[in-house]
Amino acid sequence: MDEAQERELCDRFGAGDERALEQLYRRWSPIIFTLALRVLGDRGDAEDVTQKTFVSAWTSRASYDPAKGKMSTWLVTIARRRIADTLEARTRVRALQEQLQRLATPEELVRPEIDLGDRLLLADEIEQLEPDARRVVRLAFYDDLTHEQISARLQMPLGTVKSHIRRSLTRLRSRLEVGHVAS
Repeated sequence: MDEAQERELCDRFGAGDERALEQLYRRWSPIIFTLALRVLGDRGDAEDVTQKTFVSAWTSRASYDPAKGKMSTWLVTIARRRIADTLEARTRVRALQEQLQRLATPEELVRPEIDLGDRLLLADEIEQLEPDARRVVRLAFYDDLTHEQISARLQMPLGTVKSHIRRSLTRLRSRLEVGHVAS
């Protein structure tokens, strides 16, 4: 693609032409995916980052300025932000998983210093999750299954299992934090 064709494609993209988005996706998604996979080491997360990159590019297309840099540079910058978001989410999820495992272990059920109200609140919040997410969270934290084992048992794609856990933990965290602030 020569410079004039590239400029025309960027202009069409900026004007909201979905075909231009499709062309950009076909051209740049393999590179974005490879970058994400190398950093994250997980195919499902790399696919999510690739999709989020192009959704972000599309929704913020008015902010792209060809005078400031190439489209490829802009897309890679967006991808790096999405990768950083994913890494940050992983850290939060790990911390929440550890916290939930500490709250939900059988040994803690007999310890008087652990608030029964917290355990009941957690159990109630898990019950309020959508059915698929509830099953995934229970298998992960009560049955201590890996993501891959849950995927196989529920015949659910691995990326979906990870998404359920990530969204559920985020929801539980925000609901539990609100609960603690209110008490």
